[in-house]
Amino acid sequence: MWKNKRKNVVSIIIPFLFFFMCVTPSVISYFLIPTHQRTIVGEQLEFDLAIPKKILSNISIHLSSSDNPELKLNGQPFYGSSFQLLTQNPIATQPGKLELEFKLFDRILLRRVSMDVLPERLVYPGGQSIGVLLQSKGVLVAGYSPVYVNNNQIYPARNAGIKEGDFIISINEHHVNTDLEIARIIHQVGELNKELNILVKQGVKERNINVKPEYCQDTGRYRIGLFVRDTTAGVGTLSFYDNNEKAYGALGHIIVDGETNRVLDVSRGKIVSALIKGIEASRKGQPGEKIGIFQEESTILGTIDKNTDFGIFGKLSKPITHSIYEDPIPVALANQIKQGRAQIMTVINEDKIEVFDIEIERVYSQKRPDGKGMVIRITDERLLKLTGGIIQGMSGSPIIQNGRLIGAVTHVFVNDPTRGYGILAEWMLMETSLNSDHQPVNQHSNDKNHLLMVFVI
Repeated sequence: MWKNKRKNVVSIIIPFLFFFMCVTPSVISYFLIPTHQRTIVGEQLEFDLAIPKKILSNISIHLSSSDNPELKLNGQPFYGSSFQLLTQNPIATQPGKLELEFKLFDRILLRRVSMDVLPERLVYPGGQSIGVLLQSKGVLVAGYSPVYVNNNQIYPARNAGIKEGDFIISINEHHVNTDLEIARIIHQVGELNKELNILVKQGVKERNINVKPEYCQDTGRYRIGLFVRDTTAGVGTLSFYDNNEKAYGALGHIIVDGETNRVLDVSRGKIVSALIKGIEASRKGQPGEKIGIFQEESTILGTIDKNTDFGIFGKLSKPITHSIYEDPIPVALANQIKQGRAQIMTVINEDKIEVFDIEIERVYSQKRPDGKGMVIRITDERLLKLTGGIIQGMSGSPIIQNGRLIGAVTHVFVNDPTRGYGILAEWMLMETSLNSDHQPVNQHSNDKNHLLMVFVI
């Protein structure tokens, strides 16, 4: 009987001890070591492990590949096949790939890690306010607007099957690109008492829909009962740029249509310089915004070629001069970002770039690109007084820590506008590989004080 009781006690204690070991910070930190990591030429090979020093002193890292890039230890070439995790941190002096094995007592294999050694990448941080103009392929149906006929409200386009979020591609086999063009065709066809054959894109499918224009007593012209928009415009912030490659990144997140929440299919997009004329401060439950205008006859800063989960990207039409940084700065990798103090650069008045203090509250361990790489909190008293925290138009504001570009502001927490998300700069940088035959545009914009608008047809 005593033997049976002892067996029962042991059967309870052993799983408990195993569970306790598994939830200790040491074990958790070990299992959280990514099996694929990245570092930069000139940086020490370091691994952030919350393991007691007595254990760390018995862990060594073995180089399991003969094609490893050159390493240096204490300024001298390192030709060894292993090094101690606690006392030795060699430096990779050239790009390449390291295959590493973590071993306990030089014998017990704990983990295999593949590490890419990348060349240092230098860019200029942004901070400039930009006007973002996205010219969609076709004209977006933003909503419905009644046509007044004999004191009744009718909706010819809706009744025929045209939906919010559709794109009008052509009318009577004539491709349309502007709201004014559509309005003119509708009125002309209505005067002839004929039907319109409208090619619309609904999601990924295209279909032809016949609609008969009706004369609207309220507007004095023929209409089909739609709100349409040919351009999405808004204010954002430039995140970084490279004058040599004429490349830039901005916003840090994808642009979707405000009314339909659909990702916009972009063509002929461009960024222009913007002036901030006012601030609506954020409040709990209601994010604020920058109120900006696009400078009249502004020289176009660049094209918009990509609208991705990590921001918008394109080519600059001419070099940009930074008012704070005379030279470019390094782009940080995820393992170089630390919790603690940092700064953002953004514009809150006219076109003056200013630096404000923030706190990095959390950095997420990301094995693959993701738009929410860190949680940030605004700590700068002046910025909090002016904006209440993070506001719309601040998206893309570069985040600087220890002289490196580490990311960009992307989202605000609606219930606490002093806090929000940031994207890692290294993920944004991956999107800047542009086609070699894409030439930058060098012209002038005709958009004057451009704001988001819809047009009634």
